[in-house]
Amino acid sequence: MSAVLQVKERTEFRKSNLKELREQGNIPAVIYGSGVDSKPIYVNAGELMKTIREVGRNGIFTLNINGDQHQVMLGDYQEDPLKKEMIHADFRAVDMSSEINAEMRIDLIGEAAGVKDGGVLQQPLHSLSITAKPADIPNSIEVDVTNLQVGETLTIADIKGDKPYRINHEEEEVICSILPPKQEEEISTGEQQDGGVPKNEEGRETSASEE
Repeated sequence: MSAVLQVKERTEFRKSNLKELREQGNIPAVIYGSGVDSKPIYVNAGELMKTIREVGRNGIFTLNINGDQHQVMLGDYQEDPLKKEMIHADFRAVDMSSEINAEMRIDLIGEAAGVKDGGVLQQPLHSLSITAKPADIPNSIEVDVTNLQVGETLTIADIKGDKPYRINHEEEEVICSILPPKQEEEISTGEQQDGGVPKNEEGRETSASEE
């Protein structure tokens, strides 16, 4: 059974009311989605943080609004840039039997063998779009890079496998790679030896003009 979070409907929308709610330890929010009309609500900040820690960032939990219960996920939210505290939240009501799209964080697991050998890890892709039923959505996509050697690359094709969700990316899209350390050294030492570096400068000008 999912965690149950008690929330209340908002009936006042003045800025002063929003400020008062926050001063009382609440977070103004909105619920929308499957089987529910968009509705302004508010929730106790401490209880929400506790629930998110319990179920995870992409977990499913229940909102109780005056006796009506809706299974939801935490959608977008706003933070105070200075205090790093949540100041507004969107709750997305979900149909547990229907697939939805979700944006998932990629977590690289382990220390790559190539990094131990002096290589440089590059990660051009930090999140994935997936399609799954709500109960099959993980908190993040874990990618094991332990065996990744210098010069090797991990792509979407390498992580597809047998999973309860679909990854909405091309198979050749690169998640991460290990750059050989000598490439960086050769570039820097080559520029120092050439002094004025006319070849490199010409190359830069040519590529810029071609763009």
